[in-house]
Amino acid sequence: MNNINPLLLLDYYKTTHNEQYPEGLTKIVSYYTPRMSRISDENELIMFGLQAFIKEYLISSFRDNFFSRPKDAVLAEYERIMDNTLGKGIVNYDKIGKLHDLGYLPIEISAVAEGTKVPIRVPMIEITNTNDKFAWLVNTLETAMSCSLWHAQISANVGYRYRKIVNEYYKISVDDSVPRNRALGDFSMRGQESCESAVRSSAAFCLSFVNTATVPAILFLEDNYNCDCKREQVAFGAVSTEHSVMNSNYAVDGDEITMVKRLLNDVYPNVGFSMVSDSYDYWNMIDNVIPSCKEDIMRHRGYIGIRGDSGDPVKITTETVRRLWRTFGGDVNTKGYKVLDPHIKVIYGDSITPQRAENIYNILVKDGFACNNVLLGVGSFSMQCLEQDGSLKPYTRDTFGVAVKATYCEVDGKPVQIFKDPKTDTGNFKRSQRGMCVVYRNKNGDLSYQDGFDTSTIGSFDGEDLLRPVFRDGKMVREQTLQEIRAILHDGDF
Repeated sequence: MNNINPLLLLDYYKTTHNEQYPEGLTKIVSYYTPRMSRISDENELIMFGLQAFIKEYLISSFRDNFFSRPKDAVLAEYERIMDNTLGKGIVNYDKIGKLHDLGYLPIEISAVAEGTKVPIRVPMIEITNTNDKFAWLVNTLETAMSCSLWHAQISANVGYRYRKIVNEYYKISVDDSVPRNRALGDFSMRGQESCESAVRSSAAFCLSFVNTATVPAILFLEDNYNCDCKREQVAFGAVSTEHSVMNSNYAVDGDEITMVKRLLNDVYPNVGFSMVSDSYDYWNMIDNVIPSCKEDIMRHRGYIGIRGDSGDPVKITTETVRRLWRTFGGDVNTKGYKVLDPHIKVIYGDSITPQRAENIYNILVKDGFACNNVLLGVGSFSMQCLEQDGSLKPYTRDTFGVAVKATYCEVDGKPVQIFKDPKTDTGNFKRSQRGMCVVYRNKNGDLSYQDGFDTSTIGSFDGEDLLRPVFRDGKMVREQTLQEIRAILHDGDF
């Protein structure tokens, strides 16, 4: 999609709204807001992805695919598409030409800091025009903004949900020096809707954990969030086998032990790796093959991670820890829990729902084992769906009722407060703010908002407005680093 004119990255009806607005319209102010939650224990949505959206679409795409192209070519493309699909003469192309002549995007965007947990109904983002002639542009950008942000923000919530589980059980059973941010990893790329969706989702998950199987998530974070994997923890991958590797070697060798020894002694003698172990008889691998390789494992200058990939993940992981302890033993940590010898680990790289993660940790703790004996993976199911209250709840834009709504305008320079409040909306979640808004922390430290302002009165608010400018007239005016966002989300304890 990166080579498409960004003014074509929208719903058809957006192309016609300029003529529908009141005559004399000079300004629109709109807010991006999570309006409700379909998840019973989540009433906040993590702010993430705006900086990347601005850099990729509002800066790079507008520069390369709109302003840098000849005006005639841009208009010809626009006319060809609209005249032949919407109807001739319906869309006013003059506005497109005037924007091209202006040479920059006359938009200002203000937002709460990325990494902030934003309560339902509190605006995250404010968008308005900086030039009286381009009020129509504000909500034209809604479609691209919405579809670029909601999935990343939900994946940030997913990662944070798992991180809270990890924090709870690691506090009980794991030495404080062991990083919490390496307990789980993202294994979801192949099951996502597209490459772009997978990248944004994994980058968001990496706000809470540093393990991912999605290689381009690192590039996305480096490009958009001022980080560098050579200098800091952006994210890490892992060396691992797959079934094609294990099965082809079995077909050649006639057994599994030959491949295990080759991995330990020849292929990765100095590198930790995980090995999928359920190709044929998982418990034979655990009870016979791995013990037969004990000397090789203890001599190995790394670790071997035994990875189950079928059956009940809770039973597989916890029982594997018990059996490997009988073979390899280990130490007791400062909190009194058993930790396997560092040469061997237990991994389950997919199918780990929040409930399963909690069950695994709970069983380990009850059995006297530290929770860092297992490394868990989150697949595409858990990135896109939550089991709760006896049902499956898919993650969509409507999970948190995300929308961009206009709440203030100026006509011939005069302030007009606008709002939406449908009587048929039984849950009242579609009711919008009214007028311009400030977002602030109340006396309890909770994020809240106050609406009803216009451009002349908003400066009278007695407090700090957390909607701070991040983009104006084609340029970033405030940026955040990945480290800063992680610190905000985790209160400095990433």
